[in-house]
Amino acid sequence: MIIPWKELDPETLDNLIETFVLREGTDYGEQERSLAQKVKDVHRQLANGEAVLVWSELHETVNIMPRGQFNG
Repeated sequence: MIIPWKELDPETLDNLIETFVLREGTDYGEQERSLAQKVKDVHRQLANGEAVLVWSELHETVNIMPRGQFNG
């Protein structure tokens, strides 16, 4: 189920994005990016529809994924 990210409290959204970014690893190419830059990138991806915030009933977790990978 897609969660409407605009309806979340901004601090909650930031915490979800930070957790996602930290769990995704550290390989970002030749240039290392700060946590703030990575969080900003995910915000942008949510805003332009490239990524979606998804609730998994099976795992009872929230995840961020590319829109094209969501099969709901």
